[in-house]
Amino acid sequence: MARVKLPILYVMGSWYTCNLGDPLLAEPALDEIRSWYSAPPGKKGASPRGSAYFRHESEGRPHCEVHVYLAPGAEDLAASLGARPCGKPPTEGLGMLAGTDYERPAHNLA
Repeated sequence: MARVKLPILYVMGSWYTCNLGDPLLAEPALDEIRSWYSAPPGKKGASPRGSAYFRHESEGRPHCEVHVYLAPGAEDLAASLGARPCGKPPTEGLGMLAGTDYERPAHNLA
């Protein structure tokens, strides 16, 4: 049976994640994300609320990939990146990419 690809719903208040792949090739995408947070208000790609974070994740593989996490308020940016909704990421290894640190997720004790 063929798989049906459903559209992603970008819901206000959700966290989003996007895998940018190889860290050596991710810099242009990371620069694009930084530019969204530094754009003046009212301009296309204007600064979303919240923050963007990143982490190098390997999930048991020999090479890591860059994963970006967008705090609530970045629905337009999430849509432009093709990011998927996710829960709040654990803070271990999480680095600040852009925005303010106010949305930093609390440590996941589970």
